[in-house]
Amino acid sequence: MAVGPELISPKSSRVSAARRLARRNFRGKERLFLAEGPQAVREAAVHSDTLVELFATPDAAERYADIVAEAQGAGARVHLADEDVIADISTTVTPQGLVGVCRFLDTPFDTILAARPKLVAVLAHVRDPGNAGTVLRCADAAGADAVVLTDASVDLYNPKSVRASVGSLFHLPVAVGVPVERAVQGLKDAGVRILAADGAGDDDLDTELDRGTMGTPTAWIFGNEAWGLPEETRALADAVVRVPIHGKAESLNLATAAAVCLYASARAQRAPGGCRSVTPS
Repeated sequence: MAVGPELISPKSSRVSAARRLARRNFRGKERLFLAEGPQAVREAAVHSDTLVELFATPDAAERYADIVAEAQGAGARVHLADEDVIADISTTVTPQGLVGVCRFLDTPFDTILAARPKLVAVLAHVRDPGNAGTVLRCADAAGADAVVLTDASVDLYNPKSVRASVGSLFHLPVAVGVPVERAVQGLKDAGVRILAADGAGDDDLDTELDRGTMGTPTAWIFGNEAWGLPEETRALADAVVRVPIHGKAESLNLATAAAVCLYASARAQRAPGGCRSVTPS
């Protein structure tokens, strides 16, 4: 296996450069971020021109030889490193032996609009990186066409966001730093109906499904888990919708509510009469 020189000291310049990417200002300056663990690194390696460098312990390089080969095939520099080096770069308590340095891969918002999306998740005022990454994963699983993070939301490339997305960050277009007013207006102009998910919504998801209104192109706006969506953001939507609570639970967390809403739209869009074609079985 052709690899770079073994990194035996956390003081190496390459290690220092990677370590700095745990900080947002350095990520923004270099337009690079960290992807940790085999799943994220594998997805980065197969995503064209994304993976720049890979640090791997000898054990991990042997265990995940296919990932190392993918990384080398993608043109990434591969460095063998001891466990102390990986621990120094990693932001997790128990590193898995692989840490990749990746180029930013966000998509311009206008590019997303030009593709005429049918299902979009808009994260407005979402500040928790774990929530952001998990909603991105839910959107990917539900077959959404894109995710939009507004300028009031968390950094997409926060290590916790990247980990929580479990590789989904590399699967679908994501726009970042879009003012919520521009996001809503742009999507409306593209023929997308805007639904704001809020526990205090006047309507509920069951009613929307019963009306048959969910099969059209739709963007869901999800807000901060602690205080929901501001009134001015709610006012931008075509409807404010709550997920009905049929049991005794007080509420759903953000990621769970997002999954319910996105899957409801995905199912309605794929039903007869929905905006997505249904492939005959």
